[in-house]
Amino acid sequence: MRRMIAGNWKMNMLSEGALQLAGALRRGADRLGCELLVCPPATVLSAVAHVLLGSACQTGAQDCHAEAAGAHTGDLAAPMLRDAGATHVILGHSERRAQHGETDAMVHAKVEAAVRAGLVPIVCVGETLAEREGGRAESVVAGQLAGSLPHGFAGLVAYEPVWAIGTGRTPTQADIAAMHAAIRHRVGAAIRILYGGSVKPENAAAILALPEVGGALVGGASLDAASFLAIAAACPV
Repeated sequence: MRRMIAGNWKMNMLSEGALQLAGALRRGADRLGCELLVCPPATVLSAVAHVLLGSACQTGAQDCHAEAAGAHTGDLAAPMLRDAGATHVILGHSERRAQHGETDAMVHAKVEAAVRAGLVPIVCVGETLAEREGGRAESVVAGQLAGSLPHGFAGLVAYEPVWAIGTGRTPTQADIAAMHAAIRHRVGAAIRILYGGSVKPENAAAILALPEVGGALVGGASLDAASFLAIAAACPV
C-alpha cells in the first residue's frame, strides 16, 4: 500500500500564494513514489483543485457539515466540497474538537456525510499531554475510534498527538509505533494510518519508516513546497 502525504494548510493562504504553492506542487509531484494530497482553505479550494487537476497531487477539504444542504449559515456540505474539486476531507481534527466542541458522534455523522458525497474521509484521533502523562493515551484514542468511525469505514485514520501539533515536539519513535499498532488492531489491515504532529523534512524519513505508519498529515511544513515535497520524497519505496 503506497503511503500518503497530506498537507493541511489550516487557516492560511490567500489566492496568490495558494496558486503559487499549488503550481510548485504540481511540478514536483510526478517524481514521487507516494500519494500526495493538499487540503487548502475553502476559499481557494476550487482554484487549487483546478491547478492540480490531472496531476499526481489531489485536493481535499478541511471539514464538512453532516447535512447535505439546509439552513446552516457559514457551513459547507460535503457535496459542495466534492463539486469544488475535493476528493478527500479531514474530519475530527483536534483543533475542531477543541475549538468547536466537536464530539465523536458529530465526527461520525460527518464521516457518513462525506462517504455519501463520494469523498474519502481522513479521521483524526489523538490524546492531550495530560491524557498521555496520565497513562490514558491508548484508551482515549480507542474511544475516539469507536465513536467516530462508522461500521465498514474505508477511509484513512490520522493519529495526531495533540501536544505535538505545531510545537516542534514529537513522541519517541517507540511511542508512535506503539500507538499505530494499537490503532491497527482496532481498524483492521486495510486502513492507512497517517502520523501527524510536527512532521518536517528532518524527521520524516525516520517516522515514515516505522511499522504501520502509512503516511503523514503535515501542518506547517505543507505551506512550503520544498519542505512538503522533501517530506514526500522521504517515503520508503
